[in-house]
Amino acid sequence: MKKRIKKMITAAAILVAAGILYYIINRLTGFAIPCPFHLVTGLYCPGCGISRMFISLFQIDFVTALHQNAAILILSPLFIVLAVVSVRSYIKTGNMPNSKWFNILTIVLICCFVLFGVLRNIPYFSFLAPL
Repeated sequence: MKKRIKKMITAAAILVAAGILYYIINRLTGFAIPCPFHLVTGLYCPGCGISRMFISLFQIDFVTALHQNAAILILSPLFIVLAVVSVRSYIKTGNMPNSKWFNILTIVLICCFVLFGVLRNIPYFSFLAPL
């Protein structure tokens, strides 16, 4: 169990450090990681605008963050619940949770993102496209 806790803390520290480094590089140089799906197809994927959303959140600009990727921002509390339950289960048992509500919530979130990805590419819903 201690080994799994150490592994999760290490992974979280690396993720946070990478995010801070990306933010610093972006602010100093303007460099941003482009979306390969958007580059190839010209369409917005459900994740387009995530980096800009996090940068806006870091700057405490919630309106711009909402315009960058509304689905991720609005559904982030559910992501956090899934992440906490997953990490807790992994630390305790070494396995991912396999409860009915966990699986249903995961499927609902996936469906929401697929729907968001489709809608943001329809001209009528162009307000969902990232700024």
